[in-house]
Amino acid sequence: MEIKLIALDLDGTTLGKGAVLTDETKYTLEAAIERGVHVVIATGRTFSAVPEKVFAIKGLEYMINSNGAHVTRLKDKKIIYSNCPDGKAVEEIELFLRQHSRYPIEVFTQGQAYIDRKVYEDVRDNGSDYLDAGYIVGTRIPVDDIYSFLHEHRSQIENINVQFRDLDDKAAMKEKLSGFKEITVTTSTTHNLEIGGRTTSKADAIANLCKLLSISEENVMAVGDSPNDGAMIEAAGLGVAVANALDEVKEKADYITLSNNDNGVAYAIKKFVLEKTNTI
Repeated sequence: MEIKLIALDLDGTTLGKGAVLTDETKYTLEAAIERGVHVVIATGRTFSAVPEKVFAIKGLEYMINSNGAHVTRLKDKKIIYSNCPDGKAVEEIELFLRQHSRYPIEVFTQGQAYIDRKVYEDVRDNGSDYLDAGYIVGTRIPVDDIYSFLHEHRSQIENINVQFRDLDDKAAMKEKLSGFKEITVTTSTTHNLEIGGRTTSKADAIANLCKLLSISEENVMAVGDSPNDGAMIEAAGLGVAVANALDEVKEKADYITLSNNDNGVAYAIKKFVLEKTNTI
């Protein structure tokens, strides 16, 4: 099987601890690109929250953000594919989340991530025992009323993140959200749920990018670690999970590579693309 497109999750997969992109991984991605392979970032992050070092990868052409809500062509920052939640569905979720306002939410729209000012300032000033304070302060924009903001931008929402300190609360909320048929619910961290459109996923975005590039999904290698990567790993001709992936993700993979902290992405690309010792 010839790999023509590589889809890569960022956090916990391509990036190591502390969101580090190692030189080995960067050079390996660039080597694959030089071979004519399309390397595509597929992340739950909004466009603005992607580290600058990722954009410094030479030859990187496309990026999938907010779990598949948008595909952006990087050379001109043009959104070439969108699959966002329906405005009516967002209204219904807004009303539901207002009734559960003890759980902080983040709203992704137009490439930016927003959070309620009170939550932002509390995390900034006092830290958090379950939220990544540095990441929130560095990537989130505070607004005075997050629910009013969500309502005002309901037709332009990419994703809604809900945060939980207690994992039982997270499980209960996931069950309640399953009753809403016009959304999908996934997760990429221990303490969050991520709400997208009815058919929004990284897998859907990759499938549509493949159509634009006239590439079969059989010629795709997808690498990830979290539940929001599961569908793209299953759909790819070669699905790869890093060693630190959750068991439910590993079960969907064709191959388990090294962990994100051991340059697992680089190892897999060398094995299946650069050296082509593609025996699973």
